[in-house]
Amino acid sequence: KIVKGTDYPIIPTYLGGLWGSVLSHYHGELLSAWPRKLPCPVSVHFGKPMGADSSRRDIRWAIEELSVDYFSQKKNVNRSLGESLVITCRKNWSRECMSDTTGKRLTFGKTLTAAVGLSEKIAFQTASQQNVGIFLPSSVGGALANYAVSLLGKTSVNLSYTASPEDRAYMIETAGIQTVLTSKAFLEKLEIAAESLPGAVLMEDLLAEFSDKEKRAAFIKARFGSKKKLVQTAADFTPGDTATILFSSGSSGRPKGVQLTHRSVLADIDSALTVFRVYKGDKLCGILPFFHSFGLTCTMWLPLVAGVPSCFVPNPLDGKLVGQMLHDEKATLLFATPTFLLNYYRRCDAEDFASVRFIVAGAEKLKNKLADAFEKKFGVRPCEGYGATECAPLVAFNIPDAEVAGGRQIGTKNSTVGHTIPGMAVKILDPETDEPVGRGETGLLFVKGANVMSGYLNLPEKTAATLKDGWYNTGDLVTIDDDGFVTIRDRLSRFSKIGGEMVPHMTIEETCMDALNITEPVLAVTSVPDEKKGEQIVILYQQDKVDHDAIQRIMAESGLPKLYVPKSDNIIPVEAIPHLGTGKLDLMGLRQLALEAKQQKNE
Repeated sequence: KIVKGTDYPIIPTYLGGLWGSVLSHYHGELLSAWPRKLPCPVSVHFGKPMGADSSRRDIRWAIEELSVDYFSQKKNVNRSLGESLVITCRKNWSRECMSDTTGKRLTFGKTLTAAVGLSEKIAFQTASQQNVGIFLPSSVGGALANYAVSLLGKTSVNLSYTASPEDRAYMIETAGIQTVLTSKAFLEKLEIAAESLPGAVLMEDLLAEFSDKEKRAAFIKARFGSKKKLVQTAADFTPGDTATILFSSGSSGRPKGVQLTHRSVLADIDSALTVFRVYKGDKLCGILPFFHSFGLTCTMWLPLVAGVPSCFVPNPLDGKLVGQMLHDEKATLLFATPTFLLNYYRRCDAEDFASVRFIVAGAEKLKNKLADAFEKKFGVRPCEGYGATECAPLVAFNIPDAEVAGGRQIGTKNSTVGHTIPGMAVKILDPETDEPVGRGETGLLFVKGANVMSGYLNLPEKTAATLKDGWYNTGDLVTIDDDGFVTIRDRLSRFSKIGGEMVPHMTIEETCMDALNITEPVLAVTSVPDEKKGEQIVILYQQDKVDHDAIQRIMAESGLPKLYVPKSDNIIPVEAIPHLGTGKLDLMGLRQLALEAKQQKNE
């Protein structure tokens, strides 16, 4: 406003380090807490001059891009995960660290001691290997396996136990895995033979081998040993080295190995903890699998780095057990998917969530009806977030509104995924022209930040197509309003090109779900090839939950363009809508069901 109508430039400027200081509202009122450091270090970053007529949005984006530089240079994100483990555990030695449904309960000191001892046990089996497979549930044992691998300076590869044997074999071969840390009890429960996992090392056998002498030695090293000796990183280690490889869900193609660096994971955690406060009295209930980035970063590494305890439940679909854990452990934080939250809404009692103060829902769209019902029953509203495995995974999320010093800051807008996290820059481009879209227009979301992956494993062409000059192409179509709130419109892969027009599947799904007044994912849209128009829309519905005629009537009365409305015989009943273990819609499975159904009809 000051320079409007003049020739004076606007200089975008980012001040890093003030948030969290006594000169910010991080602790409430200004000057209401003791300084963390004296003097307070502040980093000032200047951008290129912008014209006086620059829009609010463009100025914000320029400042966000400067924040990337600040967060990339922070000391706490430029170390190894193993070093972060040692620092946090020693700082919180006697405090509770983690527990699970088996009754195991460890302090931070015992966690580090166990990780040190376990790392020495597996050092021999993995001596000449960089990538180590881990096939364990969300549990104390699963976390310890990851921590031990990090202390060895090796790369963890958490393998999906919901993937098909063929996909899992592909992951193992692609990552060159020769050793897999697993559990006999876990394999028996899944009815999987240990022989199907190369070099399977059973956690039960390792723990049984520990002598009292080895336990004492591990304790002394964990408590008093040099950090350099505890964390066996290579002499030429950099924070940009790969810390973990996570295979994408494979919902729309063959799983890709996403290489996340030490900086990627720690930067994502640092950004998340900048946005919302985590207190010493908090406890996180970890329900998400470690083979999913949401689970690995947010339910395993984030509480560890923040110095707060976790309680793990291996099966996120066991609503009764999750509710019992939340209640008994008085957990306050939860990361989940809307599919899992729907399960808890139905199976948990109101008092189970009495201690929970903050829930982030991600991996799929959170329906307002589910959020409303959840808040009414449990007294806490899930905040929708958004992320990608390639971003370690958090990109944006809503937070509760805040009232400080007589002012109110809006942290949540329904139907959006919130603001992008600090330290992440965004831009929206037209998918056809690669030019920036206009204000309020839908475009393809590109993000840039220290949390972005280094690339796909053994897929240089795919990496080059997805990652350019540090900008990651999310493949998602979004809009961003004047206040910076991001709304996901659909995935580019969830569009059908029919007669030259782009038809969004999510729009059709939401129209049906809203008209049917349901939140359960019992209906989904896909497409099959069409000789004349390229593709044709298909709606699959769960036959015991939804009626064919009702869907056809809703489509006819929806007011949607004719291209969006499928033919009657393209509204097909199925026994169940296919979902992946992470709760996401299985796009490949969905399309295959549609193809098979159409083929049967043609025969």
